Amino acid sequence: MTEAIPDSWRAALAPALASDEARRLGEWLRAEEAAGKAVHPPRGSRLRALELTPLEQVRAVVLGQDPYHGPGQAHGLAFSVPDGLKMPPSLRNIYKELHEDLGIAPPPHGNLEPWAREGVLLLNTSLTVEEAKAGSHAGRGWEAITDAAITAVAQRAAPTVFLLWGAHAQKKLRDIPALSAPHHLVIQSPHPSPLSARRGFFGSRPFSRTNAFLRSAGRRPVDWDGVAAERA
Repeated sequence: MTEAIPDSWRAALAPALASDEARRLGEWLRAEEAAGKAVHPPRGSRLRALELTPLEQVRAVVLGQDPYHGPGQAHGLAFSVPDGLKMPPSLRNIYKELHEDLGIAPPPHGNLEPWAREGVLLLNTSLTVEEAKAGSHAGRGWEAITDAAITAVAQRAAPTVFLLWGAHAQKKLRDIPALSAPHHLVIQSPHPSPLSARRGFFGSRPFSRTNAFLRSAGRRPVDWDGVAAERA
């Protein structure tokens, strides 16, 4: 692994990073890049979700599958794209539900960094992907590291909301028993993709439910409006 681990996550991730699986992942990624394959996101931004959301500040977790695989789209946050890029369909549907749920007007950009700074861990299961090949880095070793991050959040005493959108994310309920701890809230729904959003993502009200739970647990709610307000 060549990525710098943020201090707040270092102890939680140390065993996974020291594993043979992580070593093989690092070797494989270097070989892929040496062979001229385009790997997204670029080095230095693959742990952006952990950098922007320290472990002790996590209030909600949104779990994605792998980064966007188009040029320039991935920047280390699940469902997010940098300023100036076309908004992906799944994110458009997330914004639609945000508007229906909380009345927040959809912003004209897809950069979710303000949510990350609000304590929303926007984590993909795999943190890299080959260009134009969705899911191409699944099973290569990232799962050991990202599962360790999810487990670290779930094992904390602080009540936290886990937003599991789609079957891939919901599989973590089986893989990570700590997610089912009674002091947490798990919200499951279909994925926001256009292929499945109308099967139950729309109308699931994840944003208001997250904040209602956090308030009931004595934690500060998430300012979901920050994405629009920061660039207004």
